[in-house]
Amino acid sequence: MASLGWDLLLLRHGIAEERSPDRVDAERELTAAGRARTRAVLERAAGLGLRADRLLSSPLARARQTGEIAREAGLAPALELAQALEPGGDPLPLLPAWRTQAEGDAAAPFRLLLVGHEPDLGLLAARLLGAPPGAITLRKAGLALLRLPVVPTGAALAGSARLEWLVRPKLWLPRP
Repeated sequence: MASLGWDLLLLRHGIAEERSPDRVDAERELTAAGRARTRAVLERAAGLGLRADRLLSSPLARARQTGEIAREAGLAPALELAQALEPGGDPLPLLPAWRTQAEGDAAAPFRLLLVGHEPDLGLLAARLLGAPPGAITLRKAGLALLRLPVVPTGAALAGSARLEWLVRPKLWLPRP
């Protein structure tokens, strides 16, 4: 049966090392606690059957490591890096191309997973939902799932999405 839309899964990187004037921001890595929390959240998501056809990540160390954990947890078969997901980037114009590069049939079910940073992912979600900037915020290792329509080439995606869920990592972690 043909799908009437496709899914966009947004994942904010996990807890990273603090900013420091002695370190390049792009090199900040996940902390041990950040890796453990991210792994727990993503293993829980995979255990609930969450999967993506394609996984793209910001090339910054903390996002790339989060993407690697997502791949290892079984959320996607491979990890690709995308400069448009770096802080300040704008992935919105690339979404249709990323989708069609991975899946030739525009009507086939498809889920794209993007790993990036705040406020960029929240701003992307708000634009897709037609909400004001700041209406959506992802916590570290937080997930949002948006449903998008299949639109003709060149048609605008902004304001066309529906929020399926927004999950704070705490809700997916076992209680002590």
